[in-house]
Amino acid sequence: MAFVLSIRHRRSDDIAGRLRPFHPLIDTVEAGGISATRVTGEFWTAGQRKASSLHEVSYRACFKPQLPRFFIDLLTQPGDVVFDPFSGRGTTALEAGLAQRRIVANDMNPLSAMLARPRLFVPDLEALRQRLSSLRFRTGRRADVDLSMFYHPRTESDLIGLRSYLHRRHRNGSEDAIDRWIRMVATNRLTGHSTGFFSVYTLPPNQAITAERQRMINRRLRQRPPERDVRSIILRKSASLLRTVTPDQMRVLREAGRHARFITGDARRVRYVRAGSIRLTVTSPPFLNMVDYAADNWLRCWFNGIDADAVADRITVTSSLTAWERAMDGVFAELHRLTAPGGWVAFEVGEVRRGHLRLDESILPIGVRRGFECRAVLINQQRFTKTSNIWGIGNNHSGTNTNRIVLFQRA
Repeated sequence: MAFVLSIRHRRSDDIAGRLRPFHPLIDTVEAGGISATRVTGEFWTAGQRKASSLHEVSYRACFKPQLPRFFIDLLTQPGDVVFDPFSGRGTTALEAGLAQRRIVANDMNPLSAMLARPRLFVPDLEALRQRLSSLRFRTGRRADVDLSMFYHPRTESDLIGLRSYLHRRHRNGSEDAIDRWIRMVATNRLTGHSTGFFSVYTLPPNQAITAERQRMINRRLRQRPPERDVRSIILRKSASLLRTVTPDQMRVLREAGRHARFITGDARRVRYVRAGSIRLTVTSPPFLNMVDYAADNWLRCWFNGIDADAVADRITVTSSLTAWERAMDGVFAELHRLTAPGGWVAFEVGEVRRGHLRLDESILPIGVRRGFECRAVLINQQRFTKTSNIWGIGNNHSGTNTNRIVLFQRA
């Protein structure tokens, strides 16, 4: 079956050309009285384009870099503005920077900008080593919360010293790109399941657990927190993050970083972004009560002086489909204001409740009602992955192992 995707845009032929070789299954989806072309296939995998090592910063419920890059390459040109209103760890922002696009990123959680912005300003490893070596921490310090189930006393004391140093530099305005990089890496190394983290063995780093649950793990495994070298771990992780980054990519990212905008706020009211300035949005919103953002990020928030409960209260995580759709309606109203005529929105949602609830069928009428035209619903089916194992998913018919992207265009 020949495939032609009808999209009115200066690059419409490219879109059809990119999808045809995948031999996709073409059918029609109907939702809310609206029909759209549905295209199912495997359009990207981790092996098709090896992602930059800079992406290896853990964050719950993030999509693969190949997803935003597919749409960035397909629908934009260098210099165009790419936006993510639910930026998370900054996957879309980083891919946009690497592709020489301009970056606008928003997230309700201030951790997002702390994790994303520093990776646009890659440090020199020798300068980083000298900065870490210059830090002197007092011994015997204890946190204002009990962290003994995670850290050896000397490790905890060093973390308190590092936390105080970073807070002081930020408050007095002397914080620089190396400090921000150190903060980003340390935040990512707080807990994990190998010797590359500051903590005793625990869950993967995107799933921080409660203190009581960690005590149970320690008792079951008969383990005690070992002493870790905080400076050495930060330096090793930094070298790993930079291992595939070329000098030319460093230059491109620095240039992108000079113009990048990272905003902390509600995706329904994005501050200080000019109407009609966005060429492409690639994003994935919080799904229905699948992630407990406060529980997953409490330790990261503590390290960075953020009130985790206050942030979680502002993030749209609900078990009510009606409430979720109401929130997404507000998001699309704002996206319509921000998107340039002829611009695009690639809105990724998963299947939840074991595949019985397809959120793309909710998003389709919302986007159309807010003034967009739906050009296609793309379903990228992926083979069973390590990520889906973590989520307890056994096949492509449930959970987040299938990417469902509703592709809109503003007239």
